[in-house]
Amino acid sequence: MQSGRRSTAVAATLGLAACTSALSAPAWASQAGPRCTPARLNNSAILAGSVSVSPQPGSRDAPARTQISFVGVPAQQLRVTSVVASGTGAHRGRLLAYSQGDGASFVPARPFAAGERVTVHAKLRRGAKVLALTDQFAIERPDRISTTPLRAAPVGVGRPGVQSFVSRPDLHPPAVTVSARSAAVAPGDEFVAPYSGPGQIGPMILDQAGRLVWFKSLPAHNSATSFRVQEYLGRRVLTWWEGDITEHGFGLGQGVIADSGYREIARVSAGNGLKADLHEFLLTPQGTALITAYDPQLCDVSSVGGPASGAVTDGVLQEIDIATGLVRFQWTSLDHVALADSYELARKSTTDWPFDFFHINSIEREQDGSLLVSARNTWATYDIAGRSGRIAWQLGGKRSSFRLARGTATAWQHDSRLLPDGSISIFDNGAAPRVHHQSRGVVVSLNPQQKTAALLGQITRPRPILAESQGNIQALANGDWFVGWGQVSDFSEFNAAGQLLFDAHLPGHVESYRAFRFAWEATPAQPPDFVVQREASGARTVYASWNGATQVASWNMLAGATATSLQPVAHAAGGGFETAIALPAGTTGPFVTVQALDATGVVIGTAVPNKLTG
Repeated sequence: MQSGRRSTAVAATLGLAACTSALSAPAWASQAGPRCTPARLNNSAILAGSVSVSPQPGSRDAPARTQISFVGVPAQQLRVTSVVASGTGAHRGRLLAYSQGDGASFVPARPFAAGERVTVHAKLRRGAKVLALTDQFAIERPDRISTTPLRAAPVGVGRPGVQSFVSRPDLHPPAVTVSARSAAVAPGDEFVAPYSGPGQIGPMILDQAGRLVWFKSLPAHNSATSFRVQEYLGRRVLTWWEGDITEHGFGLGQGVIADSGYREIARVSAGNGLKADLHEFLLTPQGTALITAYDPQLCDVSSVGGPASGAVTDGVLQEIDIATGLVRFQWTSLDHVALADSYELARKSTTDWPFDFFHINSIEREQDGSLLVSARNTWATYDIAGRSGRIAWQLGGKRSSFRLARGTATAWQHDSRLLPDGSISIFDNGAAPRVHHQSRGVVVSLNPQQKTAALLGQITRPRPILAESQGNIQALANGDWFVGWGQVSDFSEFNAAGQLLFDAHLPGHVESYRAFRFAWEATPAQPPDFVVQREASGARTVYASWNGATQVASWNMLAGATATSLQPVAHAAGGGFETAIALPAGTTGPFVTVQALDATGVVIGTAVPNKLTG
């Protein structure tokens, strides 16, 4: 996501004041602003040949509440002997092991101070040998920018484009219109997370007709992104990011994991004093989560045309051990990518609107442990060595490792994904500002020997769309492609030849950061809901629903003198999210309920009985 708005307020004096208040006069204290980039870009994070450490040696962008992470050896082989900061002195703490058994984090008992240097000494026992480990880094000077959320439109109950249900009067999601649907579409439901428009916001599952399957409404100023199906500890789960989307175009929140009963089973927070960002929340088979975070900090950006007493937004990748919440690994854009590689203009930046030179927006873990990272504002995809953190190669941008064939260059991109055949899919926004005449999905093959990149194919909509922000392209198992058009409120499916098979639209001004198609089966932990309503004719109708149930084929209505003596009095086929069932004339009850049945006629859920009134 990228916000195009800029504040007119300039707070250069804030940057100057902050950068001259060092506790121990670090090397950059005499400059107009702190130096936030290391002396050597793209340094290795490996110590003693086997231990990955973060913060990376030589970095100048570590948060004040940083852990010191060691990955690659069992925790019992590690001992941290000293952590000393240039201003605040020695720091005590605890060495806490990761649940994966391959390392530990030293968690200081108190935060470091802005601008100071930190030296870490540790010992690694390897058989009879004891090896010394040393890590040195500096603490950032944070830029306290606004956390004002994006404005959300009112719910607008009863307005066009907003759904309402008798049995669930609390739910008012935006309506979805399906304008194209072929019988050849891939199996599965659509997963979106609408925000910013009419109706409530939150994660939403739709069937292939665009009818609601499940919706979770979120409170004001909360949004959800990247809603999808993943695996956690060997079982299929729902995941999404949830939190505030700020006016600066990044998120402050947590990752959420829910089971097939829609029960929340985990929340994943960023570490090192940061907040999890909206752009990525990816689970790994090792019980970890790969997340993004954005870290604004004061910085001299005069070398790229910005203010000397300026600020920059660091793009951060973290791997979190879900079981312990510890940070196993942190990678930052400032440590590895030159400010000059950005297509953003530093001269537009202020301390209120920092120079967002990188804008990380997707992470993918490769089979060898390497990480594939997309950055919007450098127009590039990076292959990052999983242990050292060094950039192995770059696709696109100003320093591409590959010669780009015609049609392969992307601009302001999102969502780089490694495909099984080794090619890479990317959602190419092409704007903003406008570079291409339309947004598209591209598939690029790489030839490492000849250092060339070729276009295998591209996906475009028959009526061109230009999405200035957000978006994704998902490779489906049957060879189709599912595309979320991000800022534009559409999501589509195409076959391998690029033919449009499915097209759906949220109401105008509603956005969904990504959109997916997944097969999903679920039985909610909560029972079905129903309401008996008297119509204008005097007849009574039962409205039944079961938010999130995927196997409901029909409904039974039961009635009886007591809650334990109910008998079937009516039956109706399922009709989408909510089914209306006419209450037979003469039904006295006084107790009634409904049962949800699957396609074989088996009862899979029963609502709590209620009394007829009126």
